[in-house]
Amino acid sequence: MNILLLGSGGREHAFAWKIVQSPKCSQLYVAPGNAGTSEIAINLSIGVTDFEAIKAAILDKKIDLVVVGPEAPLVEGLVDYLLSFDETKTIPVVGPPQLGATLEGSKDFSKRFMQRNNIPTAAYETFSVHQLEEGLAYLEKQSLPIVLKADGLAAGKGVLICETLEDAKASLKEMLQDQKFGEASSKVVIEEFLTGIELSVFVATDGKSYKILPEAKDYKRIGEGDTGLNTGGMGAVTPVVFADKAFMDKVEELIVQPTVAGLAAEDIPYKGFLFIGLMNKNGNPYVIEYNVRMGDPETEAVLPRIESDFLELLWAIGTGNLKDYELSISPDYATTVVMVSGGYPGSYEKGFEISLPASVEGATIFHAGTSSNSEGKLVNQGGRVIAVTGRGKDLETALKNSYDAVNQIKWNKSYYRKDIGQDILKLIK
Repeated sequence: MNILLLGSGGREHAFAWKIVQSPKCSQLYVAPGNAGTSEIAINLSIGVTDFEAIKAAILDKKIDLVVVGPEAPLVEGLVDYLLSFDETKTIPVVGPPQLGATLEGSKDFSKRFMQRNNIPTAAYETFSVHQLEEGLAYLEKQSLPIVLKADGLAAGKGVLICETLEDAKASLKEMLQDQKFGEASSKVVIEEFLTGIELSVFVATDGKSYKILPEAKDYKRIGEGDTGLNTGGMGAVTPVVFADKAFMDKVEELIVQPTVAGLAAEDIPYKGFLFIGLMNKNGNPYVIEYNVRMGDPETEAVLPRIESDFLELLWAIGTGNLKDYELSISPDYATTVVMVSGGYPGSYEKGFEISLPASVEGATIFHAGTSSNSEGKLVNQGGRVIAVTGRGKDLETALKNSYDAVNQIKWNKSYYRKDIGQDILKLIK
């Protein structure tokens, strides 16, 4: 079949890498893609929210399946747009329509959904700019630290953890009055701070059945020891030692099942991936947030552990036949280390030539913010540039394979964390 994959990051390169391994893949197109996807697929210079151009490409390239990588086109209604035309409405899409995508597009919507369906999550209240005084009064009654979340999409930067009441009040004013995160913070969710260990659980669903993919732990902060600013993700590890069978059984019973059942009961159509950000609090799972797509960089660690045909999984999601799909998972470890442009997540320079090894042992190199310059040289084009995934029978081997490959990749002012997975290693030992 011919597949159109939307996106340009490491997640999409990992998707592309896995899709082209399937004998059922005739041709893969990636829009807009990156320098890595161009080596295994055909890149199309189409933006992920250019719905008209996406529809034209679907018809021109005789696309049989559309796979949406990032959240923006889903939240903006791409699936609804394609369903509105006779010539595209029958083509399966992996990704939910706009209503389902609101689980990520609005923190308030998702919290209310959890509340209605008795899904464990932190206590919260939502306030708009007209309710600023009520919000400030609410803060005075809460224990610290406290979490402030922009209601809408804020590129992973709309969550603040405030240690003092003064900081919380000032931040609430900045978000609501000064629109610190633009339209995304026109409403703010004030949420109880949960203590514990975070992890990500990934679920594939066709709206009726579901399959739970390998869980992962990611590393959001730019600095070692989880210090500094939040980023889109500096690394990931799977499997996660503290997510044992007893814990994952609770996740399935208390969170996955009521989420999928709740979507069906509320007539919220959903065919795609659900990324559930969880807190393990004393052995019990609480939902921090829903995302309506796979995570990045967790995808680069999770997909190498899937042994069954990934394209068949995508087709089963899109066509509503997931119950018949046999998911096979490798017991091996996979660890991803993200290499970024110096200065990220702040300002950084682009256009530095990247030197890659001809081959690496026990690891896979996924491109994220890369492109080719006018001379055809590989250069850094974004903040997160390369994701390197190592595999191994144990965590030490996987990490060694990741870092051995990372040390062979060079460009001016590159940076990466050297402590990915070290906290998990301590738990194992």
